Amino acid sequence: MRRAALLLPLLLLLAACGTLPEPFYGNPGPVAAKLAIPPAPVLMVPVPKSALLDDKSATAYAGDLASALVNYDVPTVTGAGGKRSWRLAISALQNGDTVTPTYVITGPDGKEYGHQDGAPVPAQAWTSGDASTLSAAAAADAAPLSKTLATINAQIQQSNPDSLENRPPRIFVGTVSGAPGDGDSSLPLNLKRSLPGPDGVLADDAKDADFTVTCTVKSKPDTGGQVQVELDWVVRDGNGRIAGQVTQIHDLDPADITPYWGDVAAAAAQEAASGIQQVVSNAVLKKAAKPATPPQG
Repeated sequence: MRRAALLLPLLLLLAACGTLPEPFYGNPGPVAAKLAIPPAPVLMVPVPKSALLDDKSATAYAGDLASALVNYDVPTVTGAGGKRSWRLAISALQNGDTVTPTYVITGPDGKEYGHQDGAPVPAQAWTSGDASTLSAAAAADAAPLSKTLATINAQIQQSNPDSLENRPPRIFVGTVSGAPGDGDSSLPLNLKRSLPGPDGVLADDAKDADFTVTCTVKSKPDTGGQVQVELDWVVRDGNGRIAGQVTQIHDLDPADITPYWGDVAAAAAQEAASGIQQVVSNAVLKKAAKPATPPQG
């Protein structure tokens, strides 16, 4: 390449994450698929019947807690769920002037995976269904509950042979669009040659991939008769959320990329592969360390 490319790995924070496969997003992974165990799409919070609340207040508190957990990146909704659902059951005990909420986490197998007491709440405000009290209690208890879910997830993932903690990530090379000449075909072909390594293996199908890479190419006339070419490689996780982006900017002669990219495509793909591998590595680490990861069933 006539001028060195500018490689900018832009590591974007995931909006929601968890070690893969992620059952709370409906992605069971090969192991669960072979076992024919459909994962729960979300963590279910049934309306409590033994929480010292009337029906209206119990419904409100289940909604408050689900919303608070969503703020910690735990996909949660109210409802009873199905037989294969992860559930967060709520109850409460009164002791004098205070009420202590209690939470039990059960898995699709019916097993109890976690038990936690919430922060004590004034009994009168709780039992009367005071809206601000219920909302504050849900917000206070969501943080420790998210950590409990993360601990449960880590314990299960360590014993899951298909977890990213125990194998290299599978990466699917998707489409390239907007490139002059034969770039839309030569760039992905060269990326497939450069990308595999100890930090990632190629997936033949996007459905089997933990991460998918696509690229958009933009070009415009530059000084000296050259063309400025920008390549934006976007890395998405198995649920379509952006894990990160690698951007390259090249100043090239038109003859370098039309009609054929040739060695330019090979050089660009090799540079991009390094940045993409870093994005994937960082995303895997964030998934493993995220304190609000839902458990894997």
